[in-house]
Amino acid sequence: MTLRKTSDPWYRQGWPWFLIALPASAVVAGIATIVIAVKSNDGLVVDDYYKQGLAIQQTMARSEAAATMGLVADLRLMAESVEVDLSSAQGAPLPDALQFTISFATKGNMDQSVTLVGENGKYKAAIQPLQPGRWHLLLEDESRAWRLTGTTNLPTETNVRLIPPDK
Repeated sequence: MTLRKTSDPWYRQGWPWFLIALPASAVVAGIATIVIAVKSNDGLVVDDYYKQGLAIQQTMARSEAAATMGLVADLRLMAESVEVDLSSAQGAPLPDALQFTISFATKGNMDQSVTLVGENGKYKAAIQPLQPGRWHLLLEDESRAWRLTGTTNLPTETNVRLIPPDK
C-alpha cells in the first residue's frame, strides 16, 4: 500500500494568489486614475481657440508698447510681499498703480493677482506665501496698455528683472 501525500487546497498555495494579484492591481490603479481625473481640474484646455488667437495679437502689441516706452521693472519677491521698481528710459509717466499676476507653471489654483500701489516708480503689495517651483510673472498698468512678463524659479530667484522682448 502506497501512501499518497495530500496537497493543500488551492487557496493555501502562493501561485494562485500571485496570478490573481496582477490583474487586481491593474483594476485598483485604473480606479485610482479615474478618481484623479474626475477630481482634478484641467485648467489648460480652452473653449474658444479663435478668441485666444486674437488675444495673442493684442498681447504682442502691449509688449511692444512697453518696449516703446523703455520700461524696465525690478521685482523683489519676499515671503509675503512683492516690491517693484519701475523705470522708463523714455521718461514716460509712470502710473500710480500696477496690476501684478503671478502664475504657477502647472497649477492654476495657486495663481495670485494683486494691485501694487506706489509713487515715483516704487510699488508694493502683500501676497500669499509662494510654493517652490517655476512661476510666470505679469506686470501691467491698470488700463492694460502695456505689459512686462518674465519667469522665476522660487526660492532661488527672488530678484527678477522684467524687460520687454526684442522686436
